[in-house]
Amino acid sequence: MSERRACRVVAVDGSSMGYQHRRCGDDALRERLKALAEERRRFGYRRLWVLLRREGHTVNRKRVYRLYKEARLMVRRRGGRKRAIGVRSPMPLPLGPNQRWSLDFVHDR
Repeated sequence: MSERRACRVVAVDGSSMGYQHRRCGDDALRERLKALAEERRRFGYRRLWVLLRREGHTVNRKRVYRLYKEARLMVRRRGGRKRAIGVRSPMPLPLGPNQRWSLDFVHDR
């Protein structure tokens, strides 16, 4: 019996009988990703994805990102710039002429 005829007998739309995706196991890829992340601690998922591709794995970047997050391999972000400690004191007032000079450039050629 053909697929078209079987769908008609069961009263199911033929488009619902499409390709059934089989998900391949992520275990080997997950282990290799952990090993690479252990070797290169400062690499994020994008650079690890490139290394996996160079090794011959045909893997999507989004899949690597998902496995990377699940394994909690996220690289800690470096801290920002440290702020100056202390209070800025106001500029002292000049007590006589020629004690404070300033320049103002409007245009320079």
